[in-house]
Amino acid sequence: MEKTIVTVHGEARREVPPEQAVFTVTVSAVDRDKAALVARINQRATETAALLDRFAQAVERRETTGLQMNPEYDRRGKRAEAYRGSISTTVTVTDFESLGELLYRLAGEDLVSISGPWWQLRPGNRAGADVRREAVADALARAREYAEAVGSELDRIVEIADADAAGGHPVMRSAAFAIGAAEDTGGFDLSPETQSVEARVLLRVTITEPTLPGA
Repeated sequence: MEKTIVTVHGEARREVPPEQAVFTVTVSAVDRDKAALVARINQRATETAALLDRFAQAVERRETTGLQMNPEYDRRGKRAEAYRGSISTTVTVTDFESLGELLYRLAGEDLVSISGPWWQLRPGNRAGADVRREAVADALARAREYAEAVGSELDRIVEIADADAAGGHPVMRSAAFAIGAAEDTGGFDLSPETQSVEARVLLRVTITEPTLPGA
């Protein structure tokens, strides 16, 4: 006789502080003279890099993520009236105490724009594994309750998987940031947002022969 199979989902969630802040700093300008534009952007990008060097202890990684140089044509599309260029650098920071001052200094530079920061956990953070284990434990507890309701016990695990089919999977969300002016300290007052780490698993188990009341 085939074993009865019980199918359940298990869920778990944790709120943990972020470990990294990521932002993008872009140097951009427009000029009628292409050579002059290239020189302006290159000079400002060099000055921006020097500013980031001053915060080397806070910056874990920085990468050039975009370089654009485009002509802007006249209405007939035959002659370039000006040139627009930009260079973007993505910066990863781990020292949040220095982050507000760094963004404050960058925001005050000419030709510079900033996007972010976005808060995140490090890839491979243990919170994900811990939450998955908790989700499995939750699923086993639910399956045990079903088994006990019909006078059975858990027998063996048939399947365990991420519950993708049900729209659930481990998630590490990055959130926006809260920011306020702090002129007396020469920096922005940032409030890192807690990260939600979630997991949802699918569990199939067999149970011993049920003993139904009145059977």
